[in-house]
Amino acid sequence: MLAEIVLLGSFIILILLGVPISFGLGISSLLSAFAAGLQPAIIAQRVAAGMQSFPLLAIPLFILAGALMANGGVAKRMVDLAYVIVGPLPGGLAIVNCIDSMFFGGVSGSAVADVSSTGPMIIPMMVEKGYDKDFAVALTVASASQGIIIPPSHNMVIYAMVAGGVSVGKLFLAGYIPGILLGIALAIACYFIALKRKYPCEKRPPLKESLHIVVDGILALLCAAIIIVGIAAGIFTATEASAVAVLYAAFLGFFVFRELKLKDLWPIFMDSVKTTAVVFFLIGCASAFGWMMTYLQIPLAVMNFFLSLTNNRFLILLLVNILLLLLGSVMDVAPLIVIFTPVLLPVVKAAGMSEITFGIVLMLNLGIG
Repeated sequence: MLAEIVLLGSFIILILLGVPISFGLGISSLLSAFAAGLQPAIIAQRVAAGMQSFPLLAIPLFILAGALMANGGVAKRMVDLAYVIVGPLPGGLAIVNCIDSMFFGGVSGSAVADVSSTGPMIIPMMVEKGYDKDFAVALTVASASQGIIIPPSHNMVIYAMVAGGVSVGKLFLAGYIPGILLGIALAIACYFIALKRKYPCEKRPPLKESLHIVVDGILALLCAAIIIVGIAAGIFTATEASAVAVLYAAFLGFFVFRELKLKDLWPIFMDSVKTTAVVFFLIGCASAFGWMMTYLQIPLAVMNFFLSLTNNRFLILLLVNILLLLLGSVMDVAPLIVIFTPVLLPVVKAAGMSEITFGIVLMLNLGIG
C-alpha cells in the first residue's frame, strides 16, 4: 500500500510543482521502487525497454514526414483544395477550416502539426473576412483533433505497442470513419453558426485555376492513400509506410511544389529530432510508470472499482469517456496512452469493447481534452 501511495502521490505532487511530465513519471517510479523494496536498476531497465521496439521507429519518420509536408507547401494546397470544394457555402472559410484539418490530419497525423501549419494561414483569412477571432481560433483548435485519429497517427503506433501488439493497420483503417464524421459534424455546426452570425460566402476561383488547385490537392492527399492502401494490401508494414511517407513528402516538396530547399532540411531535421527525443523520453518514463502500476496491481484494482460501481456496461463506458476527457485536459496524449491503456483496457474489454474500438475512443477523448 505504501508503494502505491508513493507512486501516485509523488507523481501528482511533482506535476502540481510544475515538473515536466516525463521527469515526474520517472522520479515517481523510482521512489515507488524504493518503497516496494525493488532494485532501482529495474526502473532504468524498464525505461530502456519501453523505447526498444521496432514499431516505434515509425514515430520519428511520421514526425519527419509531417514536418516536410508542413514546410513543403502541402498545408497550403490542402487549404486551397478545401476552399474550392466548400468555399461558396455560407460560412465557407469556417467549413474550409474543418475540411483542411481533415485533409492535413490524413498526412501529418498530428494535431499540433495541423494547428502549426494551417492555423497561421486560415485564422488571419477568417478574421479579415469578418469572422470573430475567438471563433476562428477555437474552430482551428477543435478541428485539429481530427489529426490524432485520421491516419497516419504516431499516437496509434504507441497505443498498438502498449495494448499488446494490436494491428496498426486495423487502427489506421478504424480511424477514418470517426475522423470524417467529426469533420462533417463541425462543418454542419459552422454552417448554422454562419447563418446566424451572417458570416460571408466565398467566391470560387476561375475554372482553370480551380482545376490546378484540385490536381495539387489530390497529389498531396495521395500520401495518405499510399500509406493506407499499402498497409491494407500487405505491401508494407506501418513502419515501412512511414519511410514511404517521408520519401513522398520530400518528392512533393522538392520536385512538385518546389517550396523545399536543401537549406531547409537541417532545421526540419533538428525540429524532428527534438520532437522525437521528447516523445521517446516520455514513452520510456511512462513505460516504467506503467510497469510499476502493473507490478502493484493497480489496473486490477481500478477494474474492480469500475465494475463495483455498476453492472451496466454503457455506464461503465460513459465513466471511462468522462475520465479520459478530464485526463486529456491536463496531460499530453503520449504519456496518457502509455499509462492508462494497461489500466483501462481490461475495464472496457470486460464491458464488451474491442481493443481497436477502445484505441479510437482513447485517441478522440484525449485529443478533445
